[in-house]
Amino acid sequence: MTRPETILLVDDQPDFAKGLARLIGSRHPGLTIIQANDGESALSLLEEKSPGLVFTDLRMPGMNGQELLERARAVNPQLTVVMLSAHGDVGSAVAALKAGAYDFITKPVEPEDLFLALDKALERMRLLSENRRLRESVAEAETWRELIGESAGVLRLKQTISAVAGSNYTVLIQGESGTGKEVVARAIHRLSGRNDGPMVSVNCPAIPEQLLESELFGHVKGAFTGAERASKGLFLAAEGGTIHLDEIGDIPMNIQTKLLRVLQESEVRAVGGSDTVKVDVRIIASTNQHLENKIKDRTFREDLFYRLNVLTIHTPALRERRDDVPLLAVHFLRRTCKEMNLPERELTPDALGYLAGREWPGNVRELLNFMRRLVVFSPGEVIDARSARLVDNGAGMTEPPACVLGSYQEAKNQALEAFTRTYVDQLLGRTKGNISEAARVSGLERASLQKILKRLGIEAQDFKS
Repeated sequence: MTRPETILLVDDQPDFAKGLARLIGSRHPGLTIIQANDGESALSLLEEKSPGLVFTDLRMPGMNGQELLERARAVNPQLTVVMLSAHGDVGSAVAALKAGAYDFITKPVEPEDLFLALDKALERMRLLSENRRLRESVAEAETWRELIGESAGVLRLKQTISAVAGSNYTVLIQGESGTGKEVVARAIHRLSGRNDGPMVSVNCPAIPEQLLESELFGHVKGAFTGAERASKGLFLAAEGGTIHLDEIGDIPMNIQTKLLRVLQESEVRAVGGSDTVKVDVRIIASTNQHLENKIKDRTFREDLFYRLNVLTIHTPALRERRDDVPLLAVHFLRRTCKEMNLPERELTPDALGYLAGREWPGNVRELLNFMRRLVVFSPGEVIDARSARLVDNGAGMTEPPACVLGSYQEAKNQALEAFTRTYVDQLLGRTKGNISEAARVSGLERASLQKILKRLGIEAQDFKS
């Protein structure tokens, strides 16, 4: 983490650097000032002390100020750097500004010029620090909003996520289908130092085996039939951020071998290419399968498992956190009403008791889909246990869908929307989220079905088990 109140002075003349430190200290006695006399030492101090501001000479033997600037900002793009240059090097200083330096001062340094540049740089540094703090606060609030629950299991899960997020190690999330593994992956990314970078999530089984390698690692033009242009792949798309490989246990053996190379060497090779490219990505993998059993069956590589299983998180099943069912039910009820443009509804205590006492083998995802059906098939603003039992017994289809009385066309559109949502929900449940199979069963074109899913905000992968 950058320390905003620490300044690094870099100059190959130690006496000049000491004089500069005295001047800065007289203006801002509370600042911590550290010094280096060459570029290599400066990089070591940047890594060790994490200063927020650097004053560096442009001309130095060995690594000059321009190279130091480029290497330092590669590590910390928000680092504030002020260049010191002789009068004859103004052109070089301007080039440094274009490369990311914040300001430059000419030598010999006049105190007024130094203090003006220093005050501006400190203000920028503090603003960046405050903006980062606010972003982290927003990310944390958003993270815990998604992880709903107050049970001991959820509190332990939140503590584990907070601990894991602070590192760059690979994470393996294990848990039953529907327990929120993707929510946990997003939470880790938001709370990590990579939250300014992209978060790319890949549902591995949803991509045909013959295309998965290309999707992950990219391909060169002409690598295979239809490869009319090059693609960089999802690993490079996640550069500087996080990639989430969902259902890692289902990837084929040949992809496992290539994934192992990424974990070992931090580099990828595009399909059809001969060159490797370094990649800076944190990998989070998740699965609802017992990978140890797949290792015994020789369908999952043991060395890949140990590479993935650096940090492990278990997402608890809903039966392990029954106390959270009422909270989740109320949350999903509000969310569904908002999705369907309906007034907010209430659950009676007996309805909440019924839901809390019911078994949820499909976990949180099953509860979400049940609440959607409950809203569709329960007229009135209050939902009681009788309505819940009717829907649970499959009698909901005989109940009139809830609607806001208005024009005939509005009521018709709303009823049609409710029917479509219920039909698609049951269709995907029957076909376990297989779009091609769902299209065949329904008689719809695959593209038409995908448009319906997009309009309703339904994810086919939520129905895979």
